[in-house]
Amino acid sequence: MSENQRFQLGTIGALSLSVVSSVSIVICNKALISTLGFTFATTLTSWHLLVTFCSLHVALWIKLFEHKPFDARAVMGFGVLNGISIGLLNLSLGFNSVGFYQMTKLAIIPCTVLLETLFFRKKFSRNIQLSLAILLVGVGIATVTDLQLNLLGSVLSLFAVVTTCIAQIMTNTIQKKFKVSSTQLLYQSCPYQALTLFITGPVLDWLLTNHNVFAFNYTPQVLFFIVLSCLIAVSVNFSTFLVIGKTSPVTYQVLGHLKTCLVLAFGYVLLRDPFSWRNILGILIAVVGMVLYSYCCTIEAQQKPSEASAKLPEVKEGESDPLMGVENGSGVLNESAVPKAPVWKADKDLHA
Repeated sequence: MSENQRFQLGTIGALSLSVVSSVSIVICNKALISTLGFTFATTLTSWHLLVTFCSLHVALWIKLFEHKPFDARAVMGFGVLNGISIGLLNLSLGFNSVGFYQMTKLAIIPCTVLLETLFFRKKFSRNIQLSLAILLVGVGIATVTDLQLNLLGSVLSLFAVVTTCIAQIMTNTIQKKFKVSSTQLLYQSCPYQALTLFITGPVLDWLLTNHNVFAFNYTPQVLFFIVLSCLIAVSVNFSTFLVIGKTSPVTYQVLGHLKTCLVLAFGYVLLRDPFSWRNILGILIAVVGMVLYSYCCTIEAQQKPSEASAKLPEVKEGESDPLMGVENGSGVLNESAVPKAPVWKADKDLHA
């Protein structure tokens, strides 16, 4: 098996793991939030990250991967930024309508494209741009309902989009710059993410729900679903870093919208959630956009090696090797939801 085939299989495996784990955590968190009333999303996310770090520490101890320390300031900044982005997304959901929150999530893709174009000189073909536009229109039709605007919620959404885009771009660039794996980066950044959310989580959850997480009645059933959610979150967090490292932040966001469509379809088929022809139309349009995006990415990936090999004979004899790979910097929540009165809506998955 060639190296390219192994890379493709690894990418497919990472995408599949991300979809399966994310849909699984949606089911678990929906039971935890909607049925059992545990609406403390940010605090739960900090527990997710803590369990993830402990699991990776055990994996390191039994030598499933190698610890590779690198720039401590980069790791700390990255971890804190990730924690802040999760907190801001939860605040955005709490201070905005569900429809406006969905618009915030849709804005992440164009914002990522803009940042990568401006700061990393990455070029997106017209076919890629068209497929992304079709995808966003489809997801918008399927998920966006009311658009109630307010100043505080809009500002929080703006900061949430920017910090999320930067954090996801950093996930890819750090792995490439320091030549670390997704597991190594996740292991080193997890403590900073968990600490950031562990400190701010109870405060944010109190602001959003008017309830104290420490005063909640932790029945055996609640504890079971919390533990199950944390265990699934290990897979969600790992697959997030793996997907972004192997692909790009834009591809990860496309995958996220695929998961949104799957969650909607799952809710209708198995849970009999309310569903309309608008939802069906939106999902179908989104699927068309995803298929076009995948097709365009595949075609462009196949063209790059041939273009690179065609340029090699142009190098004059005696010249040094050309700089072939200027990193263009392409490429963790997650996604929880609530009814407006406790601010979470149960058909969105928690940030993990």
